[in-house]
Amino acid sequence: MSWNPALTPGCPDETGVDAIETLIIPRARDLGGFEVKRALPAPKRQMVGPFIFFDQAGPAEFLTGQGIDVRPHPHIGLGTVTYLYRGDFHHRDSIGSDQVILPGALNWMVAGKGVTHSERTSAQGRNGPHSLYGIQTWIALPEYHEEMDPTFEHHGKESLPLIEAEGVSARLILGNAYGEAAPATLYSETFYLDVVLAPGARFPLPDDHEDRGLYITEGSVAVAGQEFGAGRMMVFRPGDRITVLAGENGARLMALGGATLNGPRYVWWNFVSSSKERIDEAREAWRDANWGKGMFDLPDGDRDEFTPAPER
Repeated sequence: MSWNPALTPGCPDETGVDAIETLIIPRARDLGGFEVKRALPAPKRQMVGPFIFFDQAGPAEFLTGQGIDVRPHPHIGLGTVTYLYRGDFHHRDSIGSDQVILPGALNWMVAGKGVTHSERTSAQGRNGPHSLYGIQTWIALPEYHEEMDPTFEHHGKESLPLIEAEGVSARLILGNAYGEAAPATLYSETFYLDVVLAPGARFPLPDDHEDRGLYITEGSVAVAGQEFGAGRMMVFRPGDRITVLAGENGARLMALGGATLNGPRYVWWNFVSSSKERIDEAREAWRDANWGKGMFDLPDGDRDEFTPAPER
């Protein structure tokens, strides 16, 4: 736990009315009976720094025995970031990882040249009524890491730096911010924060990253006198000093960004790559279902089903 003078309340609000470069209103997507709000990729913005996918899952309530069952599915060219506010996910993948993630912890799976994983509500989580609320993002890999071997890291809540000032509590999930460093291994400059603001608290975004944005999950914030409520993503103009002001009920937000990549990425289904041909190869490999002998395998302990590739 640390206090950082950069977060001192009452710092001058130098944010101009034109500081918001892009305002994104998420689209609802049905993932087989479970709806998510998808902010990235958006029509006017594919990425914020290396973040190329951003989903809000929930809040949703489940009865005893019910839960989420995301069957085994593949990825290439990206890292998946799972962070929960409520509920749990049981993660299994084709490199042998078997991990239940709980609120405040981090699951960081780097797909590289190819990995398969599943995400389901745990058996313990189904023992009674329960809720699910969290954020899942993808981070696109630099070209020279797109073909790396897949990896998986889990970091408990207690290992993620907590940065505090009056009215501000910011948990650093990934990367570097305000002189702190999160433990997960990254492959490009990144920051990702879970920020809780008391009513009227001011929060300055890090000013040492090229690309910066935020997504409001609860409450509201004002930017240059204009108020924005939950379910909005803002991407800010590079180089500006940005401070947001929490509304009368406070706010919770995810702050994200980092260095931009050297070019856009192709995205098809669960695949991200700088090469269209590489995505075509992965699509055919998944359709071949040659488990353990080609590009993909299924997770140990979850081999009875998988998610078919879409037709388009």
